[in-house]
Amino acid sequence: MKIVIDARGLRTTTGRYTERLLHYLQSVDSVNHYYVLLSPKDIDGWNPKSKRFHKVKCLYKEFTFAEQLGMLWQLRKLHADLVHFPMVQQPILYLNKVVTTMNDLTTIRFENPTKNRLVFKTKQFVYRWVNKIVAHKSAALITYTEYVKNDVAKFAKANSRKFNVINLASDPITDKPEDLPELVDQQFIMYVGRPLPHKNLERLIDAFEKLQEKHADMRLVLAGKTDSNYRRIARMVKRRELTNVVFTDFISEGQLRWLYENCAAYVFPSLSEGFGLPGLEAMNHGAPVVSSNATCLPEVYGDAAHYFDPLDVYDMAKAINDVLIKDTLRAELIQRGRKQVGKYSWERMARQTLDIYNEVLGK
Repeated sequence: MKIVIDARGLRTTTGRYTERLLHYLQSVDSVNHYYVLLSPKDIDGWNPKSKRFHKVKCLYKEFTFAEQLGMLWQLRKLHADLVHFPMVQQPILYLNKVVTTMNDLTTIRFENPTKNRLVFKTKQFVYRWVNKIVAHKSAALITYTEYVKNDVAKFAKANSRKFNVINLASDPITDKPEDLPELVDQQFIMYVGRPLPHKNLERLIDAFEKLQEKHADMRLVLAGKTDSNYRRIARMVKRRELTNVVFTDFISEGQLRWLYENCAAYVFPSLSEGFGLPGLEAMNHGAPVVSSNATCLPEVYGDAAHYFDPLDVYDMAKAINDVLIKDTLRAELIQRGRKQVGKYSWERMARQTLDIYNEVLGK
């Protein structure tokens, strides 16, 4: 069979899922032929090892009219037996067999204060509409967690039997640890990722300010490429004259590994997630995880994280302090974290996805 996979988002923050899916499909599927749609900037950077995988340049960006028209025409010319969209964005008039991975509904529920409000609200309205259409027209739907499955099914009023829960996984970072000189021999807690509003970093900073009353030398490390939202948060920190908040800007894989392996705790204050991969990655490197109890996070982390109410700054500060001062709790979280990570597998994810392809194709 001829299967097309939309990999336009391969190098984005959510592209890890697509990259790992493509990687393992090459080893678990020796029958089907795959045509991988790549953006022009990625066409030379991704090269398959299997002769059954073929690169196809796709010029059409997500959330554009060109996607709705040009990509529709391109897909029709490919004559695929099945198309897998790893994100909701897709030509809504493409009505042949489709499998769609629906990450979560975060974009529908949270604004981005650095964007034009009218434009963003308009895009949110369209995105809500696209989610509902896609949920109904797809032959099968994939979510990362039961929470998201139930959330999307209720929102879109879609048949729950269409949904398949397939977990993500975490590989250890293989790059050699590379220290950040300003943090050597310093005690710090950390967060890594984008600073979008649903990540709840303002409350994390509030909680950190309270922690400093007991841990004056503690540092809070916010790791991630500087963008308009990080600049907004940095201005807030400067305006409040807060000390010991470190913005790293972009860091290498080796530096990220060093941060995980040397932090006093990894803190994940998010208000909404589809899976919560950074927390698992932190566990993989021996970091005790202190996490929000929102949405799917308790489902993914189980008993391997110490939880708090992400809307309660005092509860967040208390949970972080628990891990800082209670050696037994810290040791238990590290041990449970390594065990929790072992429950997930990228190869199993690929095999389960292939099972869905075969089911939709009637094989």
